[in-house]
Amino acid sequence: MDTANHFFTKSTALNARAEYALGFLVCLWLMIAHWDALNFWLAIALFAYIDLVGTVPGLLAYHRSPDGQIARAYYLLYDVMHSAVTQGLVMIGFVSVFGFHWALLGIPTHLCVDRAMFNNYPKPFGLAFDPVLHPAFQRFQADYAAFDTAAADWKAIKHARTAPVAARAV
Repeated sequence: MDTANHFFTKSTALNARAEYALGFLVCLWLMIAHWDALNFWLAIALFAYIDLVGTVPGLLAYHRSPDGQIARAYYLLYDVMHSAVTQGLVMIGFVSVFGFHWALLGIPTHLCVDRAMFNNYPKPFGLAFDPVLHPAFQRFQADYAAFDTAAADWKAIKHARTAPVAARAV
């Protein structure tokens, strides 16, 4: 993935998953290292609330829907609840009210597990809530696999994409 191509290849997806797996292991190690100060049940609650609020309602709606079409609100709820920005703000608010607790690591642990183990990222509106390979993405994968990167003139491709519309028409 880069600023112009918003997709992962198999190797970049594995790399991202490995980074989140390391984040998970760091959170887990910190919780174990501070086990005597860890409120285990609070950590479980902080880990679980993200899915209870952000995933379960959407999955229920998806499975109840005859064609899998559900309201965009479920996608937004999922994305907001699984955002590091949202959960960082939750953690700041929690610390402001209750002080620091090692149980807060339940939150980044959840986000890291989702991305490392389940490859879950924000859900675009144009995809099924429960992952299904999109036909357009399937065609893209075939085109991408068939493209000869060794023969590509990347500068010409970039120039053709960034040239003014009137110049391309000539």
